[in-house]
Parts: sequence; structure tokens; C-alpha cells
Amino acid sequence: MGNTTARVRICNPKEPTKCIDLDLLVDSGSTYTWVRASRLRELGIEPMARVRFRTIEGRVIERDIGEVIIESMGERATTIVVFAQEGDAEVLGAYSLEGLRLEVDPVTRQLKKVKALLAL
Repeated sequence: MGNTTARVRICNPKEPTKCIDLDLLVDSGSTYTWVRASRLRELGIEPMARVRFRTIEGRVIERDIGEVIIESMGERATTIVVFAQEGDAEVLGAYSLEGLRLEVDPVTRQLKKVKALLAL
């Protein structure tokens, strides 16, 4: 089974002209989007909190989180991003996917727009 990637643009909400384009692995098993801390700092993104995460191996790690504007496939949203450290994967997580109204097609493994959101 192949991996799904997404072309995204990440921007500083306080300075919307400061942006970077990235190809991120889509990981719907990850709650948040993870981007290298050095990239986020270059955009002027400041951490707003430090959060504990449990890794797939069961270890507990701490990382900073912040807010960014994310764009993909013509959709745009404000989302939480994790300041990834050396050795952490850069991924597009479920929280951002839902905010962008995007999902992975289970048959084609391609990213697509959600046709309708749940109302209840």
C-alpha cells in the first residue's frame, strides 16, 4: 500500500505573506500536523504551549505547538502545528485535514475534498 502525500502551504497568521510550500505525508493517525521547528521559526511562528505526546513505540515526548494558516487543494484553515524536532516525521494530521475539509479516498489513496460534513 502506498503513501499519500499532500502539497501544502503554511503561513504565519500574523504575517500572511510569510509562507512556505511543503510536501507532507498524510497521517490520519496523527492528531496534529508536524513541521520541522526550524521551518516554523523561519516563518516567525511562536510556540503557544508545550504538550505531551505518546509515540507509536509508547514513549512519551514533549513538543511545542503553535498556530498556522494551512492551505491545500484550494482550501484554507487555521490549524495547530507541532514543532517537530530532529528525527520526527513531518506529517499532515487529522485535525488539519478536517479543518481543510479533506480526506483520503480509501480506494485510490488520493487526497480529495469532502462532499459533505456531518451536521450533528
